[in-house]
Amino acid sequence: MSDAFDVIVIGSGPGGYVTAIRASQLGMSVAIVERTELGGICLNWGCIPTKALLKSGEMYEALGHLGDYGLSVEKRSFDFSAVIARSRKVAAQLNAGVTFLMKKHKIEVVVGTARLEKGHGAPTVVVGARKLTARHVILATGARARTIPAIGLEPDGERIWTYREALVPKAAPRTMVVIGSGAIGMEFASFYRALGSDVTVIEMLPRILPVEDEEVSKAAQKAFEKRGIKFRVGAAVKKLGKTKTGVALEIEAGGKAETLEADVCIVAVGIVGNVEDIGLEALGVKIDRTHIVTDSHGGTGEAGLYAIGDVAGPPWLAHKASHEGVHCIEHIAGLKPSNLTSPIPGCTYTNPQIASVGLTEAQAKEQGLEPKVGRFPFKVNGKAIASGETDGFVKTVFDGKTGALIGAHMIGHEVTEMIQGYALAMTLEATEEDIQATVFPHPTMSEAMHESALDAYGKVLHI
Repeated sequence: MSDAFDVIVIGSGPGGYVTAIRASQLGMSVAIVERTELGGICLNWGCIPTKALLKSGEMYEALGHLGDYGLSVEKRSFDFSAVIARSRKVAAQLNAGVTFLMKKHKIEVVVGTARLEKGHGAPTVVVGARKLTARHVILATGARARTIPAIGLEPDGERIWTYREALVPKAAPRTMVVIGSGAIGMEFASFYRALGSDVTVIEMLPRILPVEDEEVSKAAQKAFEKRGIKFRVGAAVKKLGKTKTGVALEIEAGGKAETLEADVCIVAVGIVGNVEDIGLEALGVKIDRTHIVTDSHGGTGEAGLYAIGDVAGPPWLAHKASHEGVHCIEHIAGLKPSNLTSPIPGCTYTNPQIASVGLTEAQAKEQGLEPKVGRFPFKVNGKAIASGETDGFVKTVFDGKTGALIGAHMIGHEVTEMIQGYALAMTLEATEEDIQATVFPHPTMSEAMHESALDAYGKVLHI
């Protein structure tokens, strides 16, 4: 067993394992170091298992509306332990898939915690008793949930949860408070509400889903409230504590203090990069607010050391990590990799779903652009009407001077499956003429994407 490689990747999430595969494809000898489970947080405790839970919640809610389709069931019910078990089974299947891919591409998996030491060229990677060397070391150590112990925002595994505890509880709580209305917070709020939990979401900023276009945020809150989710926006959390039966949350909003009580609380107030205990300080690697500072190719400034994915900063998305990893290793190989600044779509898998790419209308104005904006609602889309999925809309933002598509925003049924169309258009530098000239199939919900582009230039057909 050799301890010398061309590339060592530390971390096996979507950034790490994809990077390792691409390196192997390029003829490099590769080792990947993982301290827990192949696939990282995303496959085991994030993206994948949460989507499995959300699907169960979506189907359970749909059973309550069968009458709208001329159908009926005697009585709907759910087995919560079975819902959780299915989610874990899905995660296990993906984990096994990554294990297979490592074997297929002859990538050595080294189990353990890695620490970097100064080496001759790239740092030496110490894992237990082994000292591994490589020409290039790529950090893909990811991130973890942010906690704030000073005010009680720290998981206890019983009543105060992060995403991890929220994935495997023994029972669905009767009442729940979610702190943070980003994608993670809203996805858990959506799932637990679907199964009947009384859910209240706390957001410090003036609106939920604050990174999204304001129109989408407002529409999302209205849709969530229709489902029974309650909100406190512009609310600062002062203290979270335990009671005999649950938790008590002290908040302040609009100058008024309020105490909320619930069975459990989910803390979803952001993430912090996994930069501790790796040896970065001794190497002089620059860290900014728990994230490694990198150049346009993932370089850290230390010879042979790179960083990709969540540990290298926002946006904290699995597909961004994979894209960065492929770019990084292709750069190392002397190729001309794809643009690292390609448009990166963001998706929130709630009911309704939210998806976006590029600039919001407000951001375009802040940058001094003159945006031309188009909108099209699903309520007049034929496929949406036939499917009974008429909530939401598509919004497109074009540069008024050049006609370039610079942003797109959606809310509605399965819009996360459509946003890639706009991401591709932006990558290809498509203009309004290109999108308007594209033939969209009928009947599909994607026709709303076409109509929104037409609407931006006063050519909308079906309103």
